[in-house]
Amino acid sequence: MAKRQFFYSFHYDNDVFRVQQIRNIGALEENKPVSANEWETVKKGGDAAIKRWIDDNMKYKSCLVVLIGSETASRPWVDYEIRKAWNDGKGVLGIYIHNLKCPRNGKCRQGANPFDNIYFTDGKTKLSSVVKTYNPNSFDAYNDIANNLENWIEAAISAR
Repeated sequence: MAKRQFFYSFHYDNDVFRVQQIRNIGALEENKPVSANEWETVKKGGDAAIKRWIDDNMKYKSCLVVLIGSETASRPWVDYEIRKAWNDGKGVLGIYIHNLKCPRNGKCRQGANPFDNIYFTDGKTKLSSVVKTYNPNSFDAYNDIANNLENWIEAAISAR
């Protein structure tokens, strides 16, 4: 399989250490993480700068991977990224990351499904009815993600 270009969406403050573990899998692409300093600079530019940064970084990606921690579903920029990716016809999937250990806080509680917050134009059908989420094995979440991430991404892209 060809390496895919994809965009990670997550709650930076809560989950950056868990996300870094997933980035270290490295099986798929050179997906450079945003540094804390770079993210602070982007945030200082306000909502327009954040939106521009997201749009620019998502531009040539074929899939959005939402890494779901305890508070991800309540984050407005995660919501924006999901809507943008879906409306742009990209593959979209979610992976629960609460069972990955953070060096600061250990494991966390499972968060809500962020795709439950988005409805199709009928106002009744949730995006979660068509977007697949994965809940890795609680005893070996890292290896479960490492062994399946490529296939999950391919399935999300094929579903679009």
